[in-house]
Amino acid sequence: MADDWDTVTKIGSQTRGTGASQRETVVRGNAAINAAQRSGNVASEKKFQTGNASARPAVEGQHLTKVDRSDDIVKPKTLGVKTGEAIRKARSEAKNDKGNTMTQKDLATKCNTTATVVQEMEKGSAAPDQKVLSAMERVLGVVLRGERIGEKRGGPRK
Repeated sequence: MADDWDTVTKIGSQTRGTGASQRETVVRGNAAINAAQRSGNVASEKKFQTGNASARPAVEGQHLTKVDRSDDIVKPKTLGVKTGEAIRKARSEAKNDKGNTMTQKDLATKCNTTATVVQEMEKGSAAPDQKVLSAMERVLGVVLRGERIGEKRGGPRK
């Protein structure tokens, strides 16, 4: 039963003969297969796998080997507290369209992201997303990457 996926089982009275109209039936359960094997009315064909590269499980294992071999625990990269504080400070100083203090939802809308992402970035626990950071720099007018985090952005380039 271990190689059931590799074989095709045909049950019927004409399975041994070479007729143009072989009768094939769907087998439901092991009892029908065992009964057909006892009576000798079973013909099996071997199935062969195609060369589909996406179906090979060995590729995933190669990627995981590096993780398995490392003994140390690698912490995922986050923005950091300094960047989060710079975002929070610049957002509290910025004004929205109504003239009020900009909320996380307002900033998220202007940066084309969600309020949850803005909240995680302000905490400093989010993974660095360069698209969102560049949009926040543009909206808030503050540098959020590099050495000058928290400083006002310079004017247009010459």
